[in-house]
Amino acid sequence: MTSYFKQYRPFLFFLLRFALTYVVLAYCYALYLEQFSVERKEVDGITQWVAEQSKCVLQLVDSEAYIDPNPKEAGVKLFFHHRWIARIVEGCNAISVMILFVSFVIAFKGKLKAMVWFLPFGIAVIHIANILRIALLAVALYHFPKAEHLLHGVLFPLLIYGIVFILWMIWVNRFSKYAKGTTQK
Repeated sequence: MTSYFKQYRPFLFFLLRFALTYVVLAYCYALYLEQFSVERKEVDGITQWVAEQSKCVLQLVDSEAYIDPNPKEAGVKLFFHHRWIARIVEGCNAISVMILFVSFVIAFKGKLKAMVWFLPFGIAVIHIANILRIALLAVALYHFPKAEHLLHGVLFPLLIYGIVFILWMIWVNRFSKYAKGTTQK
């Protein structure tokens, strides 16, 4: 058993760092969400912010794009060309994707100085990509409503997770302790 642990020690510590970071951040996010009552249809502040920003992006194309509270669920209705196109709920705010991103970067440890700027940079990129994803999805759903499953279930998730994957590859290959030419002190 000791030789097994020695042989796989780096991988096991990677898993431990990832799991601990993920659990702590997910728990903190769950505590944040507990402030809002799903029964009373309360939308959390981050989701509301994402809905507002998505609306602003859509207003570049349709000045009358708007959002309204959804009386049937804790979410926001997004309107484009006077038509209800999408509902923005807690899962649309990309926080869970950001938690995954941060957990991976911390698990693939690197220099603290690089991590201090790369984590906020990556979170900002994910946030901006998510806003654009929602706006583009709304436009696509307006023009191709029958392709909702393909657009919402496949193509647009691929966009956001593809960006996260690229950020991870940049971290691993340029800034982590596994990057070529990097020495960890």
